[in-house]
Amino acid sequence: MTSPDSDGLLAEQLLRLTRRVHRIQKRHLEQRDLGITPAQSRLLRTLAHWGSPPRMADLAERLEVVPRAVTTLVDGLEASGKVRRVPDPANRRVIRIELTDDGRKALGELRAARRSAAEEILAPLTDEQREALGGLLNTLIDGAPVRSC
Repeated sequence: MTSPDSDGLLAEQLLRLTRRVHRIQKRHLEQRDLGITPAQSRLLRTLAHWGSPPRMADLAERLEVVPRAVTTLVDGLEASGKVRRVPDPANRRVIRIELTDDGRKALGELRAARRSAAEEILAPLTDEQREALGGLLNTLIDGAPVRSC
């Protein structure tokens, strides 16, 4: 059984680790000089996992942000040639967002930056520790099953 103090310490450690991960990833992105913010990076990754170009509202829902935030992100990515707005073939009033070739190339660079950041963060761990950490993180991500009384 853990005490409330130890749970608070764990929560603080997780927050500190999250901030460290963001800082290191941001540095690795800046070193590659892609001109892409972390939020734009997240939008590009989300687009890459979509089967067909999504609507802005779909992106906002998936990213858990307001539609206006997606509009701002898409505006910046469109200006740099990473995405484009295309009309929906079934409904001309609907605009969909698709990756361009330049956007796909940027995604490759983003993945490489994330890998190098992960290597830096995980460098102090042995293979066994990495495996254990992966298992623990999966448990935390998936959540414990809720037991009914």
